[in-house]
Amino acid sequence: MFFTYLRRELRRRRKAALVVASGLALGIALVIIVNSVSSGMGRAQEKVLESLYGLGTDMTVTKAAAPPGEGGATRPRFEFDANGDDDAAAQSQDRVMVEGFQTLASSTVAQVGKQDGVADAVGGLSVRVLKINGEFRRGEVQQQPGQGGTTPPGGGGGGGGVTGGGAAFDVDSYTAYGTDVAHQQLGPLTSSTITTGRTFKTTEANAKVAILDSAYAKEKSLTVGKTLTVSGTAFSIIGIATADSGDSAANVYLPLTQAQTLAAAKDKITTVYVQASDSQQIDGVKQAIQKNISGTTVTTSADLAETVSGSLSTASDLASGVGKWLSMLVLAAAFLVAGLLTSSAVSRRVREFGTLKALGWRSGRVTRQVVGEALVNGLVGGALGIGLGLAGAWLITTFSPTLTAQLGGGGRGFGGGGQARQTASKALDIALTAPVSLTTIGLAVALAVAGGLVAGGFGGWRASRLRPADALRRVE
Repeated sequence: MFFTYLRRELRRRRKAALVVASGLALGIALVIIVNSVSSGMGRAQEKVLESLYGLGTDMTVTKAAAPPGEGGATRPRFEFDANGDDDAAAQSQDRVMVEGFQTLASSTVAQVGKQDGVADAVGGLSVRVLKINGEFRRGEVQQQPGQGGTTPPGGGGGGGGVTGGGAAFDVDSYTAYGTDVAHQQLGPLTSSTITTGRTFKTTEANAKVAILDSAYAKEKSLTVGKTLTVSGTAFSIIGIATADSGDSAANVYLPLTQAQTLAAAKDKITTVYVQASDSQQIDGVKQAIQKNISGTTVTTSADLAETVSGSLSTASDLASGVGKWLSMLVLAAAFLVAGLLTSSAVSRRVREFGTLKALGWRSGRVTRQVVGEALVNGLVGGALGIGLGLAGAWLITTFSPTLTAQLGGGGRGFGGGGQARQTASKALDIALTAPVSLTTIGLAVALAVAGGLVAGGFGGWRASRLRPADALRRVE
């Protein structure tokens, strides 16, 4: 009887039911789209961080900056000789410097790994290579015509001089990262995919091998099998890595031991990359490391996310702020309108409900009938809203608007070293997506049911107050 009456009444009042369902559908669709865009923003920010510091990194540990005037950076020094009988004396020198000039002992990795809540910790060394190539050109003495080969007493050169001398040098600068080849699961190299050749083997801790970023390899016309000479040491290129998004963290990847040797930084690292055993414990792990390991600075992914600027940050703020508030207001308005329309419909059915009560229907049964009709309207609105929300999210993902993200703000970086500061000045282009999760769909269903219950509550309360005698005296 309940479902028969329900089906008949919904069919008879399909226009009113469609209006209620449409209002709920718009509110639910907006909630789905806003939540999906916010999720896409979160993924975009994670992609920015991963492109710089590697997949799975929750925080980095670096050495606290030295006070002004203490332990300052040393400038690279180049010394050239202009000896030799050649007309042009070619010169070439490399200087390998620790990037950031602040190092930690390699034993810090083990100390960090022992802290509660740390699932994994891996150390690495960031260096910069400055390469000077050029030549000195010997000058020639020029004399005026008719002048002898000797200089007159008293000095002057009779208008002659030395011409054609000088020097021409090119400066090449690139970054290199020392990778712990026995623990490659964390660190900048994980943000790139090996597209040619292979990655390091665990047995190559002290091998003279290198992996090059694809952009740098293309610029220098280097391929797998060729050699790269760094400060007089030839490294065999075993792989080419392509950054998954944005720019790579380094131009060249070397075994950690080799990078330490080149930079004269034996048993030194610049960064410890840390993965927490539980994402909810990141703040606690950060506090424990800073408390138990003196002289360190811990930067979490959340800290770095605060420095992301550009259109990605602006859009994220709009989605999480204005968008969520707007969706909640629209949804609340939809609930209110649905409730008022249902209550109004009940007032137009006074005679009908009065007759049902006169025939023996209790107030509770009338109320359940009204709530049932409103609940069906809510479910229909939920289905329409899910359809509209999925369509909107699909359109956003299909057209994929490009957002820019820039890490900045005073050179602060996740790694705390020069590598982070170098990348911080570069803008990354990220394609926005709007993934719809099962949680979002579940939220939409819950909102549809809630909308139906709210509307049914309005109408049921109104219907329960009707008295048969009063209802039968009214004429529609």
